[in-house]
Amino acid sequence: MEITEIRIKLMDDSEDRLRAFCSITFDHAFVIRDLKIIEGNNGPFVAMPSRKLTSHCPKCKFKNYLRARFCNQCGCRLPEDQVEYDPSGRAKLYADVAHPINAECREQIQSRVVKEFELELERAKLPGYTSRYDDSYESGVTTRKPKRPELDEPVSDELERIDPAHPEMPSAHRVDQEKASVTDAASKTPDAGQSAEPNGSNDGGAGPNSG
Repeated sequence: MEITEIRIKLMDDSEDRLRAFCSITFDHAFVIRDLKIIEGNNGPFVAMPSRKLTSHCPKCKFKNYLRARFCNQCGCRLPEDQVEYDPSGRAKLYADVAHPINAECREQIQSRVVKEFELELERAKLPGYTSRYDDSYESGVTTRKPKRPELDEPVSDELERIDPAHPEMPSAHRVDQEKASVTDAASKTPDAGQSAEPNGSNDGGAGPNSG
């Protein structure tokens, strides 16, 4: 499995040791978000995405975060002995939701992310810099959500209505077609004045045998 993309979101205003958030993509197909880059005693290191551990209230069984003193559902006082500790004596309050299972994979992620973090610090010094961390992922292509273009003229509602008698054709186009048909038929019909043949009995004049 290959790391094909790394995105960094710098946290310049952070008051703690958190330097940045990070997302990594494997094989252009699988993304893991919310990795943290933390400033340690020996330089920055990568912390995997995690969640707070919870325990159940003994009375109502509602989930509460560890070290909570009272239940957020029923208000019952919670026991204080539900926290577990690691071999070094630190309380286990968080659990990783995604993490490498061997040292080789962890070192690969660590080195690639820290290198990209240092490059992102240099990019941030350039004018017009914008982080790509929140850009969308669509079919493996980085895309920004486009702004809606302003229309010079409003679109007529007539173009959006469909005539039930002609569902395949919007009503505005059907009306234009009908107008064109009527105009074409009228151009082929002769005038009433030109269609009448000369007739002596009709014009009131004397016929050739009148006398």
